[in-house]
Amino acid sequence: MNTSQQATPTSLRYFLTIWFGQLVSGIGSSMTSIAIEIWAWEITGKATTLALVGFFSLLPGIIITPISGVVVDRFNRKLIMMMGDTVAVLTTVILLLLYINNHLEIWHLYLASAFVSTFNQFQWLAFSASVSLMIPKQHYTRASSLEFLLNHSAIIIAPALAGYLYKVIGLSGIWLIDIFTFVVAISILLSVKIPQPVQTESNQNQVIFWQVTFWQDLGSGLRYLMGKKSLQALLVVNLLFIFAHDVGSSLYLPLILSRTGNDTVVLGSLVTSAGLGGVIGALAISTWGGFKNKIKGVLLGMIGVGLTKIVFGLGRTAWVWIPPQFLCSLSFTIGGSSDQAIWLAKIAPNLQGRVFAARSLVLQLASAVAFLISGPLADNVFVPKFIQQGSLVNIWGGIFGTGTGTGIAMLYVISAVCMFLIGLLGFSIAPLRNLEKILPDHDEVPAQ
Repeated sequence: MNTSQQATPTSLRYFLTIWFGQLVSGIGSSMTSIAIEIWAWEITGKATTLALVGFFSLLPGIIITPISGVVVDRFNRKLIMMMGDTVAVLTTVILLLLYINNHLEIWHLYLASAFVSTFNQFQWLAFSASVSLMIPKQHYTRASSLEFLLNHSAIIIAPALAGYLYKVIGLSGIWLIDIFTFVVAISILLSVKIPQPVQTESNQNQVIFWQVTFWQDLGSGLRYLMGKKSLQALLVVNLLFIFAHDVGSSLYLPLILSRTGNDTVVLGSLVTSAGLGGVIGALAISTWGGFKNKIKGVLLGMIGVGLTKIVFGLGRTAWVWIPPQFLCSLSFTIGGSSDQAIWLAKIAPNLQGRVFAARSLVLQLASAVAFLISGPLADNVFVPKFIQQGSLVNIWGGIFGTGTGTGIAMLYVISAVCMFLIGLLGFSIAPLRNLEKILPDHDEVPAQ
């Protein structure tokens, strides 16, 4: 008996309900993230400090990702998502108590980031692997764009609020708002149904979870990718792009604050413009449906991100920064929506947890290395060479200027140039360029 067929979803109702809950939670989380980074920069004034927060948020995910894929494919995905929100809110409460009692230190942020990211990995994977079970196939690209809309809608609202409220109610007040938004998200999850994938007969007969097949499943996602050259090519291009992107991303807040004299209002305005670009990009994709050739959308998105970040890194004022910031997020949303739609279409739902986990593991490794090296590179190599009579002042000073933010800006632009070149070179890779012709969608593969 074939048990691998999954009922076809007919509406977006469940997906949109969960999406709204995560939007509310995302606003609170984004506010907290920005407020914490401002606080850490005020305390240390070092790019390395902020980069290490990103690094420690990725480190445990790298370890737990292979296991998370198997868990998501075997266990109740709704409960996994609720667990992620619950752990996040409890951690926020602990940080708040430390802060109001004047005991909060930088290393607490590292530990909290590591702990929360572990459970966020399960939550993100459970949600991503459930999308294809909640919506019809023709809406995959639209649903992917709505995930970007979720992130960027939060970005529009959160930075302006965080920049203003940080001065009014402080970090503790922002944390209280974050706690409330988590409660809303958990309540919404309790009220909706999240479909489970139909298991194969072999999986249905596995009564004991911790048996040999579980350990075999840990590497099954990576083995699956190794058998698909086109997906390998897509993964490698994404890996290189994410590495370059996160080198620059870890420098974003130090770049802005060092150039503006710690002006949190300018920072909030820039991040809000990024959110607006992402929202418009997501709405455009949702209405238009995206590129018919999704690989084209992926690579053009990468090129667009690279070009706009080059302009951004060369800028020195808010009025120069805002247009490329807007266009960068728009490009990122277009490329990312196309990329996610490919993975949803090509991977069967009962394999998505493990395959998505394998993909996430590779990308997290790239991000972790980027965050680990970017701070020290900026603080110890690039920044000193632009201070006073540094060795790069005479060569590049006319373009980047001088001072602390100048060295950070140069490293940021280098990472942006790499992103542009990665997207451009992707068109020359035949297995990647022809992926959608080479590899059929999962529902077009005959049942075994």
